[in-house]
Amino acid sequence: MRKEDKNTIVEAISEQLKANPNFYLTDISDLNAENTSKLRRLCFNRDVKLLVVKNSLLRKAMERTGVDMSELYPTLKGATSIMFSEFGSTPAKLIKEFRKTSNRPILKAAFIEEAVYIGDNLLDFLVTVKSKNDLIGDLIALLQSPAKNVIGALQSGGQNLTGILKTLSEKPE
Repeated sequence: MRKEDKNTIVEAISEQLKANPNFYLTDISDLNAENTSKLRRLCFNRDVKLLVVKNSLLRKAMERTGVDMSELYPTLKGATSIMFSEFGSTPAKLIKEFRKTSNRPILKAAFIEEAVYIGDNLLDFLVTVKSKNDLIGDLIALLQSPAKNVIGALQSGGQNLTGILKTLSEKPE
């Protein structure tokens, strides 16, 4: 492969890494053609982009992003494929589902919104990871809850007070 071609590939991968804050590094080697095709189809249906890359080109692309991904470098051994997704837990769910019929893909590492997770043993945890927007929504709901309770108490208290005043005004002296 010519140097210009390699630079083009590195630049394309680098742009993908910049555009997607969530990606998984996996090993899909040893999958036969049929299972690879099933995995690619499942990825397509779940809006996960699967890309098989050379480790040296991926490392150069990571270095060009401007984000510190040095913790991922030791995982760049053997066959490597990248799963890009909008949501952090989608590839983990996809891997877990696909493993019901196969022993691959193996999770090497995950980069989810600038947090690094290394090792296949973290797959169960990554299935439950919430996105940044989900966490913000949960936080807003928690912050609104006390205010809603106070408003509800004030509104019901006003109705009780009105009822008491009406009863007292109707009471014969």
